[in-house]
Amino acid sequence: MKRILTLAALAVLVAALPAAARTTFISIGTGGTGGVYYPYGGGLAEIWTKNIDGIKAVAEVTGASVENVKLAHRGETVIGEIMGDVAYQAYYGKGKFEGKPQNILAMACMYPNILQIVTLKGSGIENVTDFAGKTISIGAPGSGTAFMAELVLKAIGVDMNSFTVRRLSFNESANALRDGTIDAGFWVVAPGTSSIMDLATTHKIEIVPFTAEQQQKVVDKYGFYAAWDLEAGVYRGVDAPVPTISVWNVIIVQKSLPDDLVYKLTKVLFENNAYMQQIHPFAKYSTPENAVGKTPIPLHPGAIRAIEEAGVTVPASLKP
Repeated sequence: MKRILTLAALAVLVAALPAAARTTFISIGTGGTGGVYYPYGGGLAEIWTKNIDGIKAVAEVTGASVENVKLAHRGETVIGEIMGDVAYQAYYGKGKFEGKPQNILAMACMYPNILQIVTLKGSGIENVTDFAGKTISIGAPGSGTAFMAELVLKAIGVDMNSFTVRRLSFNESANALRDGTIDAGFWVVAPGTSSIMDLATTHKIEIVPFTAEQQQKVVDKYGFYAAWDLEAGVYRGVDAPVPTISVWNVIIVQKSLPDDLVYKLTKVLFENNAYMQQIHPFAKYSTPENAVGKTPIPLHPGAIRAIEEAGVTVPASLKP
């Protein structure tokens, strides 16, 4: 009887502990180690763990956007880094999520991802219309890169059955280009990303450009994409701007997360922007203004509170 009473008393004591004494674990779905999602997610984990009492955040290696949506929807993670095109279709139950809207909301926008199709000089690929008969990596299974590759090629009218499709991660694509087992690879990531930069130090690379007409076709078909010129000099040997396509990245959260928790996470993100820029310069885009101006889906109520405290008005269309 004494043991039962002791356990019961212990349970009451634990329940009575102040919130600050408890630990809330935050899992962040990122991507592969060869892109920007993983180090950006590591930065989020660091600033959240350091600046919010009772929070222990960890960045998880995943297959990126599509997988991160599914993980958040199932409750296996609570935060996900995903591309805006995936966010839009997942929230509204369209495309690959047809009839299955996912239980997610936006916290903030991270930065624009730039579509970079990499090939080696002498490959014979000067445009996506030259893919016929080639071997092309469109990105890892479940990644936003593969998701975007399919949509963009469809908009332009490039038949994916006309070339051999490989589904490789960024690091795997870079190695396959080195080995000559693929002719080109898709990267949808903030430039410059380490896997392309490393490849460019040992091989002469080219970034496949889009024509203005192709850019317009993509933008007209999908409102979440925009034309973009990749700056000259980002990668060794790429000395002129390259016309391509961009899409914004979104930090998503489970709909069910408490408002106060999301408020704290969002507030700390905005307050530590300078530190996040040390991780990647594109973090300069992770602002309250872009959270409102670039997100394709409604914001979590906790995020709305942090954004409005920063002096930015959130329109009714972004309130769930």
